[in-house]
Amino acid sequence: MLLYDYRPAPSPRRVRIFLAEKGVELPIRQIDLGKGEQFAADYRAQNPRCTVPALVLDDGTCIWDTLAICEYLDALHPQPPLLGATPLERATVVMWYQRVELDGFLQVADVFRNASPAFKDRALFGPLPAAQIPQLVDRGRPRVQQFYRDMDARLTASKFLAGDFFSLADIQLLCVLDFAAGWGRMPIPDDLTALLAWKQAIDARPGSKA
Repeated sequence: MLLYDYRPAPSPRRVRIFLAEKGVELPIRQIDLGKGEQFAADYRAQNPRCTVPALVLDDGTCIWDTLAICEYLDALHPQPPLLGATPLERATVVMWYQRVELDGFLQVADVFRNASPAFKDRALFGPLPAAQIPQLVDRGRPRVQQFYRDMDARLTASKFLAGDFFSLADIQLLCVLDFAAGWGRMPIPDDLTALLAWKQAIDARPGSKA
């Protein structure tokens, strides 16, 4: 297997942390998004969406969705159970993972990709051109702030997002928070103490450095 990665990007980081928490090593090849290497013919032939991460299997099959990659790797390496140990835990992990994706990651991406000059005519993921829409920046910023408050409320009531165990949902949240604070320039507000304490604890895990 071969994992295509771009270290500065939040999505492949989720897979790297997932692998580190599993204690699994894979060959990794960097695709420099800044230089447009994702649009090169050889990479596009494997992954027509021109995104990272992408996991290419020994038979040439390409899995290009982050959650799907983690699902596949979890099936091969079930310990520790980062997608849950029971059907209910698994459903809960995926539910919170998708909540963070929709309410967090996509909102930060809207702000970043529609505000940054580097994404002129490339405001959407993938190979097709897409014009920036400044109004999405104005809409996205308050939605990110509401997302922070929702996550703080959840982590006031629960040690981790999916319950009392660390999971892929927590990896997802960590990467989105760092994406928002870094590329999106939207740090966690100081009054959200549960979210800040959770992040400090997750930052201290060795796998978070992957």
